[in-house]
Amino acid sequence: MISTALALLSGASLALGQTTTWAAAYEKANSALAKLSTNDKINIVSGIGWNKGPCVGNTAAISSIGYPQLCLQDGPLGIRYGTSVTAFTPGIQAASTWDRALIKERGQFMGAEAKGCGIHVLLGPVSGPLGKVPTGGRNWEGFGADPYLAGIAMADTISGMQASGVQATAKHYIGNEQELNRETMSSNIDDRTMHELYLWPFADAVQANVASVMCSYNKLNSTWACENDKIINQLLKKELGFQGYVMTDWNAQHTTQQSANAGLDMTMPGSDYNGGTVLWGSKLASAVSSGQVQQSRVDDMVRRILAAWYLTGQSSGYPAINIKANVQGTHKTNVRSVGRDGIVLLKNDGGALPLKKPAKLALVGSAAVVNPKGMNACTDQGCNDGALGMGWGSGTATYPYFVAPADAIKTRAQSDGTTISVSASDATSGVSSAVNGADAAIVFITADSGEGYITVEGNAGDRNNLDPWHNGNQLVQAVAQANKNVIVVVHSVGPILLETILAQPNVKAIVWAGLPSQESGNALVDILYGSTSPSGKLPYTIAKAAADYGTSQIRGDDSFKEGLYVDYRHFDQAGITPRYEFGFGLSYTNFTYSDIKVTGAPTSGPATGAITSGGHADLFGTVATVTTTISNSGSVSGSEVAQLYVGYPASAATPPRQLRGFVKLPLAAGASGTATFALRRRDLSYWDTKQQNWVVPSGSFNITVGASSRDLRQIATLTVA
Repeated sequence: MISTALALLSGASLALGQTTTWAAAYEKANSALAKLSTNDKINIVSGIGWNKGPCVGNTAAISSIGYPQLCLQDGPLGIRYGTSVTAFTPGIQAASTWDRALIKERGQFMGAEAKGCGIHVLLGPVSGPLGKVPTGGRNWEGFGADPYLAGIAMADTISGMQASGVQATAKHYIGNEQELNRETMSSNIDDRTMHELYLWPFADAVQANVASVMCSYNKLNSTWACENDKIINQLLKKELGFQGYVMTDWNAQHTTQQSANAGLDMTMPGSDYNGGTVLWGSKLASAVSSGQVQQSRVDDMVRRILAAWYLTGQSSGYPAINIKANVQGTHKTNVRSVGRDGIVLLKNDGGALPLKKPAKLALVGSAAVVNPKGMNACTDQGCNDGALGMGWGSGTATYPYFVAPADAIKTRAQSDGTTISVSASDATSGVSSAVNGADAAIVFITADSGEGYITVEGNAGDRNNLDPWHNGNQLVQAVAQANKNVIVVVHSVGPILLETILAQPNVKAIVWAGLPSQESGNALVDILYGSTSPSGKLPYTIAKAAADYGTSQIRGDDSFKEGLYVDYRHFDQAGITPRYEFGFGLSYTNFTYSDIKVTGAPTSGPATGAITSGGHADLFGTVATVTTTISNSGSVSGSEVAQLYVGYPASAATPPRQLRGFVKLPLAAGASGTATFALRRRDLSYWDTKQQNWVVPSGSFNITVGASSRDLRQIATLTVA
């Protein structure tokens, strides 16, 4: 079986199912623009105010061109405030599948549900925060700490969403890496770090023809992101060739003319949350009248917004707004698949897993069962009571149902004749009686985070530390003292420190179950009982100590002094051994790698192609191909995520290795397949600050392929003249 990674759409091409090209969309937009009054134009770019329409963001309808009241709605995992919608898995769970087909299907299903509810603009996906701070509150909304993985996931999600006819929104642009002081701080990011880390996934989003980009709350190099000429006009619209529109995050606008002239195209929600301060609307009209904002700038705003509407085929036959519509269909299949295939098996001593019809199982921890107050008892999921399926904040959705781990395990136990005891408490007292005589004791622990407007158990968005919540370490210790076969299941928004747990000799297995949403228990049972071999891989590093990351929340402005050295790039550069490295994940079978081959090579020097969606067109062309053979040498079927890392010539001064390809290969026992990696020019370039361009250096590139960032099985050299 041959799989090819990275076959991204060219900038001029279409996302699957899009009804038109940008060029055709602009032609229609120009025709419509000619029919609009000045007042119409102002209405198209200005939200009508907070809580003044059916959606979290709304603009006025323009009858002269058949333009509807535009509905903009959260969010990145489904429809916030929907009553009969699917609560899809968070982005971080999708990333940990490393499965492009599942990621794209997830986007397609989210888009289909949004369209079914009459929503025009879905406010996702997320690649800001990227996740440089391991305790960052909203990291779970995005796709992990590597810009390459995040970029591929962004592009596939956007292609899926827009194929369904819904406008996607790439957010939050840019440098919003923590919740603490997000509305006052400045993220001061140097030019090279901006391009190689934080801007990278947004370039993939633009290349996938994303309709809109949302600017963030923070300042960027001392200027508010939503009125920052450098990041909006220069980087996004000029350098990346972005043809859609830039909207504010909600109430992230600070001025009238400065934001307009810096490239902002739409203000949301149109007022502050009290319905008072309005910065566009009549104020924008006055700024045009007085010459502070040119009419051509307003026309450009409108043209971009209309073009995105036409691009996604929303100008005819689009459903009326009805956020209460039942649009779930059979989409739960994707939730279960992503929940299951995003589970990472970290430890499995002595074949503790899969379970084989145990006589008695003990389930311990409050996270084994649904929140006793109700699965949706907490506004925007702002609590950590019962089983954890997503973080909290505006990026959440309402669960239509929730299959908790205990529910699904009990169902399986009935068919196996297994006795189940459940202690749905995090108290260590009484644990021994609950686990006494059990063939295995499964302990459920959590760590939660979210958006800073909600504080949960003293955590104001960002996590206070990297420990498990609810005394998880002590709970595992107590169970491990009373039972010799302990399995720890971790539901977490991001990395936690596992040292205390790993120090317990009776902890035989650790199942990193992440954030599986509504199908949590079913996804877990698929792995625990071996109907599916685990195939998830970590989308971030799990360290031995918090200080090993080299980054943390900053009080005040953040100078981003770590530069390029975030997550595994930092661990590799500093020679720090992680507990579980980026890309790590065990299976119930074994895979062997052999026969690496490299064909082709780029020419050295800068990118020279015309600017198209995503940047210079030649950056997205394949310049080299790497193949390697992977064999399933074990006794059960499984899927392996083969990862390609590139080490640049020393002259480029880059991190020791960087992810530049991945392929997920399903293989039957004894079968072999070929992993094929298409390296784009971009994947072998670094950002040259003097030339202000992407440059391929001459010299020898170290090409490694393996099972994780530190388990590198095959090595080859690519030489560039």
